[in-house]
Amino acid sequence: MAKKGRVDFCVECRKDTEYVFQKKCIMQTIRDHEYKFEITAALCRECGSEMDIPGLTDRNIKEIDEQYRAAEEIITIEDIEKLMKIYHIGKAPLSLALGFGEVTISRYLAGQMPSGEYSDIMKKALASPDFMKEMLEENRSKIADSAYKKAAAAIEELRNLFTVSQKMLMVISYVFESLEEVTPLMLQKLLYFIQGVYYTLYGSPIFAEDCEAWVHGPVYRKVYDLFKDFKYNPIEDDRFVLLKGRSCELTEAERHAADLVVNTFGIYGGKVLEKITHREDPWRTAREGLVENALSREEVPKETIRVYFDKVNRMYGIGTEEGLNRYIREMLRSA
Repeated sequence: MAKKGRVDFCVECRKDTEYVFQKKCIMQTIRDHEYKFEITAALCRECGSEMDIPGLTDRNIKEIDEQYRAAEEIITIEDIEKLMKIYHIGKAPLSLALGFGEVTISRYLAGQMPSGEYSDIMKKALASPDFMKEMLEENRSKIADSAYKKAAAAIEELRNLFTVSQKMLMVISYVFESLEEVTPLMLQKLLYFIQGVYYTLYGSPIFAEDCEAWVHGPVYRKVYDLFKDFKYNPIEDDRFVLLKGRSCELTEAERHAADLVVNTFGIYGGKVLEKITHREDPWRTAREGLVENALSREEVPKETIRVYFDKVNRMYGIGTEEGLNRYIREMLRSA
Protein backbone atom coordinates (compact mmCIF):
# COMPACT_ATOMS: atom_id res chain seq x y z
CA MET A 1 0.00 0.00 0.00
CA ALA A 2 1.32 3.43 -0.93
CA LYS A 3 2.19 5.68 1.99
CA LYS A 4 -0.34 8.50 2.42
CA GLY A 5 1.00 12.05 2.76
CA ARG A 6 -0.13 14.83 5.09
CA VAL A 7 -3.92 15.14 5.07
CA ASP A 8 -6.39 17.71 6.46
CA PHE A 9 -9.70 19.35 5.54
CA CYS A 10 -9.60 21.80 2.62
CA VAL A 11 -12.42 24.37 2.81
CA GLU A 12 -12.24 24.96 -0.96
CA CYS A 13 -12.45 21.29 -1.93
CA ARG A 14 -14.86 20.57 0.97
CA LYS A 15 -13.06 17.32 1.80
CA ASP A 16 -9.89 15.89 3.31
CA THR A 17 -6.98 16.33 0.93
CA GLU A 18 -3.23 15.99 0.97
CA TYR A 19 -1.20 19.15 1.47
CA VAL A 20 2.41 20.23 1.11
CA PHE A 21 4.45 22.81 2.99
CA GLN A 22 5.80 25.77 1.07
CA LYS A 23 7.54 28.97 2.10
CA LYS A 24 5.91 32.32 1.39
CA CYS A 25 6.90 35.92 2.12
CA ILE A 26 4.74 38.36 4.05
CA MET A 27 5.18 41.99 5.08
CA GLN A 28 4.47 43.17 8.62
CA THR A 29 4.82 46.52 10.34
CA ILE A 30 6.32 46.40 13.84
CA ARG A 31 6.96 49.60 15.81
CA ASP A 32 6.56 51.73 12.66
CA HIS A 33 9.09 49.64 10.72
CA GLU A 34 8.17 47.32 7.86
CA TYR A 35 9.71 43.83 7.84
CA LYS A 36 9.70 41.02 5.31
CA PHE A 37 9.25 37.57 6.86
CA GLU A 38 9.41 34.11 5.30
CA ILE A 39 6.82 31.79 6.85
CA THR A 40 5.46 28.31 6.16
CA ALA A 41 2.17 27.82 4.31
CA ALA A 42 0.22 24.57 3.78
CA LEU A 43 -1.10 24.20 0.21
CA CYS A 44 -3.79 21.78 -0.94
CA ARG A 45 -2.39 19.35 -3.51
CA GLU A 46 -5.67 19.37 -5.45
CA CYS A 47 -6.71 23.04 -5.68
CA GLY A 48 -3.55 24.84 -4.53
CA SER A 49 -5.33 26.96 -1.92
CA GLU A 50 -3.87 27.59 1.52
CA MET A 51 -5.11 25.36 4.33
CA ASP A 52 -5.40 26.18 8.01
CA ILE A 53 -3.90 23.10 9.61
CA PRO A 54 -3.39 22.53 13.37
CA GLY A 55 -0.19 24.02 14.76
CA LEU A 56 0.63 26.14 11.70
CA THR A 57 -0.22 29.47 13.34
CA ASP A 58 2.11 28.72 16.26
CA ARG A 59 4.81 27.72 13.80
CA ASN A 60 4.40 30.99 11.89
CA ILE A 61 4.54 33.03 15.10
CA LYS A 62 7.81 31.32 16.01
CA GLU A 63 9.24 31.91 12.52
CA ILE A 64 8.38 35.61 12.66
CA ASP A 65 9.78 35.94 16.18
CA GLU A 66 13.09 34.32 15.21
CA GLN A 67 13.48 36.42 12.06
CA TYR A 68 12.57 39.66 13.85
CA ARG A 69 15.09 38.96 16.60
CA ALA A 70 17.75 38.21 13.98
CA ALA A 71 16.98 41.42 12.07
CA GLU A 72 17.13 43.55 15.23
CA GLU A 73 19.99 41.54 16.81
CA ILE A 74 17.80 40.69 19.81
CA ILE A 75 18.81 37.75 22.01
CA THR A 76 16.78 34.57 21.47
CA ILE A 77 14.79 32.72 24.12
CA GLU A 78 17.11 29.75 23.58
CA ASP A 79 20.14 31.87 24.43
CA ILE A 80 18.46 33.26 27.56
CA GLU A 81 17.89 29.65 28.66
CA LYS A 82 21.57 28.90 27.97
CA LEU A 83 22.52 31.90 30.08
CA MET A 84 20.69 30.34 33.03
CA LYS A 85 22.22 26.91 32.42
CA ILE A 86 25.86 27.89 32.07
CA TYR A 87 25.80 30.11 35.17
CA HIS A 88 23.63 27.72 37.23
CA ILE A 89 21.22 30.53 38.08
CA GLY A 90 17.44 30.79 38.19
CA LYS A 91 15.15 33.30 36.51
CA ALA A 92 14.69 35.71 39.40
CA PRO A 93 18.34 35.70 40.57
CA LEU A 94 19.52 36.21 36.97
CA SER A 95 17.16 39.16 36.57
CA LEU A 96 18.53 40.77 39.72
CA ALA A 97 22.16 39.95 38.92
CA LEU A 98 21.86 41.76 35.58
CA GLY A 99 20.21 44.79 37.18
CA PHE A 100 16.69 44.04 35.87
CA GLY A 101 13.40 43.76 37.73
CA GLU A 102 12.87 40.43 39.49
CA VAL A 103 10.35 39.04 36.96
CA THR A 104 12.01 40.39 33.80
CA ILE A 105 13.66 37.14 32.72
CA SER A 106 10.40 35.23 33.32
CA ARG A 107 8.63 37.62 30.96
CA TYR A 108 11.29 37.21 28.31
CA LEU A 109 11.09 33.43 28.51
CA ALA A 110 7.31 33.70 28.07
CA GLY A 111 7.87 35.55 24.79
CA GLN A 112 8.07 39.24 25.68
CA MET A 113 10.62 41.01 23.48
CA PRO A 114 13.57 42.57 25.35
CA SER A 115 14.67 46.12 24.63
CA GLY A 116 17.88 46.51 22.67
CA GLU A 117 19.66 47.69 25.83
CA TYR A 118 18.61 44.70 27.94
CA SER A 119 19.27 42.31 25.06
CA ASP A 120 22.83 43.62 24.75
CA ILE A 121 23.41 43.12 28.50
CA MET A 122 22.27 39.49 28.28
CA LYS A 123 24.32 38.84 25.14
CA LYS A 124 27.41 40.31 26.79
CA ALA A 125 26.86 38.13 29.88
CA LEU A 126 26.49 35.09 27.62
CA ALA A 127 29.75 35.84 25.83
CA SER A 128 31.86 36.90 28.82
CA PRO A 129 32.13 35.26 32.25
CA ASP A 130 34.19 38.29 33.30
CA PHE A 131 31.28 40.62 32.52
CA MET A 132 28.86 38.30 34.31
CA LYS A 133 31.19 38.35 37.32
CA GLU A 134 31.12 42.17 37.36
CA MET A 135 27.33 42.23 37.23
CA LEU A 136 27.01 39.56 39.92
CA GLU A 137 29.31 41.47 42.28
CA GLU A 138 27.62 44.80 41.55
CA ASN A 139 24.20 43.38 42.46
CA ARG A 140 25.27 40.90 45.14
CA SER A 141 23.17 42.50 47.90
CA LYS A 142 19.99 41.81 45.90
CA ILE A 143 20.63 38.07 45.49
CA ALA A 144 20.23 35.24 48.00
CA ASP A 145 23.56 33.91 49.27
CA SER A 146 22.99 30.38 47.94
CA ALA A 147 22.18 31.66 44.42
CA TYR A 148 25.22 33.95 44.50
CA LYS A 149 27.59 31.13 45.50
CA LYS A 150 26.31 28.77 42.77
CA ALA A 151 26.62 31.43 40.08
CA ALA A 152 30.06 32.56 41.29
CA ALA A 153 31.35 28.97 41.21
CA ALA A 154 29.99 28.47 37.68
CA ILE A 155 31.67 31.69 36.54
CA GLU A 156 35.05 30.57 37.87
CA GLU A 157 34.65 27.20 36.18
CA LEU A 158 33.95 28.89 32.86
CA ARG A 159 36.80 31.36 33.25
CA ASN A 160 39.20 28.42 33.65
CA LEU A 161 37.64 26.36 30.88
CA PHE A 162 39.41 27.87 27.89
CA THR A 163 43.18 27.56 28.29
CA VAL A 164 44.10 27.69 24.60
CA SER A 165 45.12 30.89 22.82
CA GLN A 166 42.54 33.46 21.76
CA LYS A 167 43.39 32.84 18.10
CA MET A 168 42.80 29.11 18.53
CA LEU A 169 39.40 29.86 20.08
CA MET A 170 38.53 32.07 17.10
CA VAL A 171 39.43 29.30 14.63
CA ILE A 172 37.47 26.70 16.62
CA SER A 173 34.48 29.07 16.67
CA TYR A 174 34.75 29.48 12.89
CA VAL A 175 34.78 25.72 12.35
CA PHE A 176 31.69 25.31 14.58
CA GLU A 177 29.84 28.04 12.68
CA SER A 178 30.77 26.61 9.29
CA LEU A 179 29.85 22.95 9.85
CA GLU A 180 26.67 21.36 11.22
CA GLU A 181 28.44 18.56 13.10
CA VAL A 182 31.99 18.42 14.41
CA THR A 183 33.46 15.59 16.48
CA PRO A 184 36.63 16.03 18.59
CA LEU A 185 38.62 13.85 16.17
CA MET A 186 37.42 15.83 13.17
CA LEU A 187 38.15 19.16 14.87
CA GLN A 188 41.73 18.15 15.69
CA LYS A 189 42.48 17.29 12.09
CA LEU A 190 40.82 20.42 10.69
CA LEU A 191 42.89 22.60 13.03
CA TYR A 192 46.05 20.86 11.83
CA PHE A 193 45.13 21.35 8.15
CA ILE A 194 44.18 25.00 8.74
CA GLN A 195 47.57 25.57 10.36
CA GLY A 196 49.35 23.96 7.40
CA VAL A 197 47.40 25.79 4.71
CA TYR A 198 47.64 29.19 6.41
CA TYR A 199 51.35 28.88 7.20
CA THR A 200 52.14 27.96 3.60
CA LEU A 201 49.97 30.63 2.00
CA TYR A 202 50.80 33.52 4.35
CA GLY A 203 54.22 32.72 5.81
CA SER A 204 53.38 32.55 9.52
CA PRO A 205 51.39 30.26 11.83
CA ILE A 206 47.71 31.07 12.37
CA PHE A 207 47.95 30.09 16.05
CA ALA A 208 50.86 29.46 18.44
CA GLU A 209 50.06 25.94 19.66
CA ASP A 210 52.07 22.92 18.53
CA CYS A 211 50.29 19.62 18.04
CA GLU A 212 51.55 16.21 19.16
CA ALA A 213 51.89 12.96 17.19
CA TRP A 214 49.29 10.80 18.92
CA VAL A 215 48.13 7.38 17.73
CA HIS A 216 45.13 8.82 15.87
CA GLY A 217 47.04 11.62 14.17
CA PRO A 218 48.08 15.17 15.12
CA VAL A 219 46.42 16.35 18.35
CA TYR A 220 46.43 19.71 20.13
CA ARG A 221 46.53 18.61 23.76
CA LYS A 222 44.62 21.53 25.32
CA VAL A 223 41.92 21.26 22.66
CA TYR A 224 41.68 17.55 23.43
CA ASP A 225 41.22 18.32 27.14
CA LEU A 226 38.51 20.84 26.27
CA PHE A 227 36.38 18.40 24.30
CA LYS A 228 37.44 14.93 25.52
CA ASP A 229 34.09 14.20 27.21
CA PHE A 230 32.43 13.99 23.77
CA LYS A 231 34.70 11.14 22.63
CA TYR A 232 33.56 10.24 19.07
CA ASN A 233 30.25 12.14 19.33
CA PRO A 234 29.44 15.56 17.86
CA ILE A 235 30.44 18.43 20.16
CA GLU A 236 27.36 19.95 21.76
CA ASP A 237 27.49 21.71 25.12
CA ASP A 238 25.77 24.88 26.37
CA ARG A 239 29.08 26.09 27.81
CA PHE A 240 30.51 26.47 24.33
CA VAL A 241 28.01 29.24 23.57
CA LEU A 242 30.88 31.36 24.93
CA LEU A 243 32.64 30.72 21.61
CA LYS A 244 29.74 32.20 19.65
CA GLY A 245 30.81 35.15 17.53
CA ARG A 246 34.52 34.85 18.33
CA SER A 247 35.29 34.08 14.68
CA CYS A 248 34.41 37.64 13.63
CA GLU A 249 37.83 38.69 14.96
CA LEU A 250 39.67 36.61 12.33
CA THR A 251 41.37 38.47 9.50
CA GLU A 252 40.32 38.05 5.88
CA ALA A 253 43.40 35.89 5.23
CA GLU A 254 42.65 33.68 8.26
CA ARG A 255 39.05 33.21 7.12
CA HIS A 256 40.24 32.38 3.62
CA ALA A 257 42.54 29.61 4.88
CA ALA A 258 39.83 28.26 7.19
CA ASP A 259 37.29 28.28 4.35
CA LEU A 260 39.65 26.37 2.06
CA VAL A 261 39.97 23.61 4.67
CA VAL A 262 36.35 23.55 5.85
CA ASN A 263 35.02 23.37 2.28
CA THR A 264 37.31 20.48 1.33
CA PHE A 265 38.59 18.44 4.29
CA GLY A 266 35.45 19.43 6.21
CA ILE A 267 33.18 17.19 4.12
CA TYR A 268 34.92 14.08 5.52
CA GLY A 269 34.58 12.42 8.91
CA GLY A 270 37.31 12.27 11.52
CA LYS A 271 38.48 8.74 10.67
CA VAL A 272 38.99 9.64 7.00
CA LEU A 273 40.97 12.74 7.98
CA GLU A 274 43.01 10.59 10.36
CA LYS A 275 43.97 8.31 7.45
CA ILE A 276 45.21 11.32 5.48
CA THR A 277 47.39 12.60 8.33
CA HIS A 278 48.85 9.10 8.75
CA ARG A 279 50.26 9.36 5.23
CA GLU A 280 51.81 12.79 5.73
CA ASP A 281 55.44 13.48 6.69
CA PRO A 282 54.91 15.63 9.83
CA TRP A 283 53.07 12.92 11.78
CA ARG A 284 55.12 10.04 10.37
CA THR A 285 58.45 11.73 11.13
CA ALA A 286 57.43 12.59 14.70
CA ARG A 287 56.50 8.93 15.33
CA GLU A 288 59.53 7.44 13.63
CA GLY A 289 60.77 4.36 15.51
CA LEU A 290 57.50 3.81 17.40
CA VAL A 291 55.29 0.75 17.02
CA GLU A 292 51.83 1.34 15.55
CA ASN A 293 49.79 1.95 18.74
CA ALA A 294 52.54 3.33 20.95
CA LEU A 295 51.62 6.38 23.04
CA SER A 296 53.59 9.47 22.17
CA ARG A 297 53.75 13.10 23.31
CA GLU A 298 56.26 14.02 20.63
CA GLU A 299 55.58 17.51 19.28
CA VAL A 300 55.03 18.09 15.58
CA PRO A 301 56.85 21.41 15.05
CA LYS A 302 54.97 24.08 13.14
CA GLU A 303 57.98 24.50 10.84
CA THR A 304 57.77 20.81 9.88
CA ILE A 305 54.12 21.31 8.97
CA ARG A 306 55.00 24.36 6.85
CA VAL A 307 57.77 22.56 4.98
CA TYR A 308 55.43 19.67 4.16
CA PHE A 309 52.57 21.86 2.98
CA ASP A 310 54.97 24.00 0.93
CA LYS A 311 55.74 20.80 -1.00
CA VAL A 312 52.04 19.97 -1.30
CA ASN A 313 51.37 23.50 -2.55
CA ARG A 314 53.97 23.19 -5.29
CA MET A 315 52.43 19.93 -6.47
CA TYR A 316 48.71 20.68 -6.15
CA GLY A 317 48.18 24.42 -5.57
CA ILE A 318 46.46 24.44 -2.19
CA GLY A 319 45.45 28.09 -2.49
CA THR A 320 42.29 26.84 -4.20
CA GLU A 321 39.63 24.30 -3.25
CA GLU A 322 40.25 22.51 -6.54
CA GLY A 323 43.90 22.00 -5.64
CA LEU A 324 43.10 20.80 -2.12
CA ASN A 325 40.50 18.38 -3.46
CA ARG A 326 43.07 16.93 -5.89
CA TYR A 327 45.44 16.41 -2.98
CA ILE A 328 42.75 14.78 -0.84
CA ARG A 329 41.71 12.42 -3.65
CA GLU A 330 45.31 11.38 -4.21
CA MET A 331 45.89 10.71 -0.50
CA LEU A 332 42.71 8.66 -0.18
CA ARG A 333 43.44 6.73 -3.37
CA SER A 334 46.76 5.51 -2.02
CA ALA A 335 45.63 5.08 1.59
